[in-house]
Order: sequence, then C-alpha cells, then structure tokens
Amino acid sequence: MKATIAFLLAALGGGLIAGGGAENPAAASRTLNHPKLAAQFKPFVLEKETRAKAPTNELPADFKAFFAAAAAGDWPAVSNRFKEFCNHAEQYEHSGKTDERLRGPAWEAVKEIWGAFDGFFVGDAKYSAAFGQAIINSIPPGSIYFGGTDPGRFIVSALCKSQAKGDPFFTLSQNPLGDQYYLEYLRTIYGGKIHLPTAADQQTGFEQYVADMQKRQTENRLKPGEILKVDNGEVRISGETSVMEINGLLAKIIFDRNPSREFFIEESDPLEWTYPHLEPHGLIFKINRQPLAKLSEAVVKRDHDYWVKTVQPMIGGWLHPNTPVEKIASFANKVFLQRDYSGFDGDLRFVQNDYSSRIFSWERSNIADLYVWRMNHAASTEEKNCMADEADFAFQQALALCPFNSEAAKSYIAFLKGSNRDADAARVDGMAKQFPKKKGK
Repeated sequence: MKATIAFLLAALGGGLIAGGGAENPAAASRTLNHPKLAAQFKPFVLEKETRAKAPTNELPADFKAFFAAAAAGDWPAVSNRFKEFCNHAEQYEHSGKTDERLRGPAWEAVKEIWGAFDGFFVGDAKYSAAFGQAIINSIPPGSIYFGGTDPGRFIVSALCKSQAKGDPFFTLSQNPLGDQYYLEYLRTIYGGKIHLPTAADQQTGFEQYVADMQKRQTENRLKPGEILKVDNGEVRISGETSVMEINGLLAKIIFDRNPSREFFIEESDPLEWTYPHLEPHGLIFKINRQPLAKLSEAVVKRDHDYWVKTVQPMIGGWLHPNTPVEKIASFANKVFLQRDYSGFDGDLRFVQNDYSSRIFSWERSNIADLYVWRMNHAASTEEKNCMADEADFAFQQALALCPFNSEAAKSYIAFLKGSNRDADAARVDGMAKQFPKKKGK
C-alpha cells in the first residue's frame, strides 16, 4: 500500500497552479511598495522563513534567496525563483531532475509565500485584500478554516495576524491533506493546538477508500475522475476525484476530532460529506456540526443581500433576479470581450483584472451549486422553488462577474437544461465559448 500511496501523492498539486493565475503583464515590474501591505507581509514572510528553517536550521542557498526576495517585496524575483523550483518539484510535470528538497515543511512555506504574492501582484491588490479580509472578518476566533483554492488558502494565510499561532483562527487546506508532507507541515505548525490526522489515519483512510472503490468498480459505479488499476498485484489509484475523496475523508477526521471548534470552508472541489452541513457564510461556507434539514429563510435572505451589496460596486447595479440571460451575455460581450466601457458604472479595476473577477465569481458559483443540491433534496415544492430561484440568481451573478468562469457556465447550463430552459442554456453556452479557457480556480 505504501508504494501505492506514493503513486497517488505524486499527482497531488494541492490546488497550486505553477506559474501564476491570470495574465497581468504590469505585475512583472512591481514590488511590494504599498506601506500597509508591506507591513502585513513582512511578519508573514518571517514566520514562513522561520518555519522553513525549523527542521534543519540551515536552508539551501536558493531557498535563502527566495525568502530574501520575498522579504524585500520583489515580485519578479519571487515569481521567477518559484517557477524554477517547479521545474524540479515532483508535484508538477517537468523535464528537469526532481529535487528532493522540494517537499516537506520548507517547501510548503515557499509555496505559501508564492501564493500570497501571486494573489496581490497578479490579482488587483484592492480586491485581493478585500477578498481576504472579508473571509477573515467573517470567521470567529479559534475556528478551523479550510481554504481550497490558491486565493482562499494563500491570501487568507498572509493576511491573518499569525497563521502559525492560529490567530485569529487555524488555516488549513483540504486539497493536500492526502500528502504526507503537507500533514507533516501542519503538525509542525499546529501540533498540540488542534487534532490532526496521524500517519496511521492517512493509511487507514486510503485503505478504506481503495476497498470501497474496488467494490464499486465491480458494480460499474466508479465516479467520473476515479481511476483504479492493478499493476503486478499492486492497486494504484489516480484521478482528481480519487484525490479529493481521500482528502475529504481526512477533512472529516479533523472535523470529528475537534468538536468544540467551529468550521468554515472555501471550496475548490466540493467534499461530498459536507453538503448537508453547509450554509452560505459571506464569500464562503460554514460547516454546521449537525446536518441541516433545510436552509432557513434568514440564511437565504442574508446570503442574497450580501451578494447584491458585494456585486454592485464591481459591475454596476443592472443585475437583478430574473434578469434575462441575453442581457448577461450582452454585458459579457461588451465589457469583458470588446472592452467597451461606455455606460459602465462598475469598477474598471475589477473587470480589467482576470484574477480578481474569477475569485469572486468562483465563490458565488459554489454557493449556486449548494442551492442546486438543496433544490434536488427539497422536502417541499415551496423549498424546491426557493432554492431554484436562488441558484438561478447566484449563477447569473457568477457569470456577470466573470463570464470566462467555465466551471460556472457548465453548472448553469446543466441547471437550465434541468429546468427545461434549453434556449437560455444555449445562450450561456454561446457566451462561454467566446472566451478562451484560462487557468485557475
């Protein structure tokens, strides 16, 4: 089994996208010269460098140069050195020689610094700061927070008072929990403060998942993205779904073993077990301790009002419930494709930065998916219709914020077809196809 685990972990990227997210040529020449941001980043960088030194008390020269560039706020140097590291890291496809140093606590610290800088230099600093602070301000002290996407993990980590001290809360990522090196890193930070899965838990969870997967394979019930092969008597699994299933099992262990703490999650790929427990919580979700029979009227109204208030300054006040899909497609074509801003009363800084528009769109689309799940599990026609209405509006907001969010478009098209709105589904499909696919979650 241990060899099989290594095979799986080689495929784990933890949500990280080597080389950055959306293109922003202006970022290439920038340094961190904003006084407030520099003041926030310096202790974060120092904390990460201290963590990286802890296991060996001595860092390789290229790691030292990376941390020095980060301390100076030198984005081009941080970015270039990180890209060079990725050419030798086992998590990424590369033609260079694999560097064994690029795993473990020091490498995790490097990744977290890169991800934070990427969020503020590729993303618009105004919106990256607003994104991170909105999440931080919404979470009670002492909670445990799972950040799934790069922005949800790294921007929040950088803006917390102290990630290492769990101040104001404990920041983890659900995506790399199956990676033994990431768990080792978490133990060096939070060991004794919160309960984390042990190596034995990781092994047991993997074996249980493989046994279940083998059973479902014989019944032709494997999920899309689950791949199971037997090679010389050794069971090997791969595929994004398989990785996230194992991550989900380990996240559930953390949830169960910390019963006195509140939990919050920012999704990348959804964890199936969480859905009955989730409720919208600003940009993210709260994971309630007990499953919810339904989303309360107060929760739904709070979410609706929050997003109306959030979206309007970004793209203007034209979008309302039941806005025709044609109008959204027309707005996307004019503002995002043609870059025609005549009559636009939103913020140009938002619509001109792909990273910023994507991160807010991603969160709104995730909430729309929860409403669809609730719609499909509704106990009454009234609840079903309410959830459908909220899903529809949330999808519209997500695509108005970022019409090249292909995942949101795919989900909305499925929702529209399921609602017998084939003409609208075709309009969304046509709109999405106008935009080239772009990296990032």
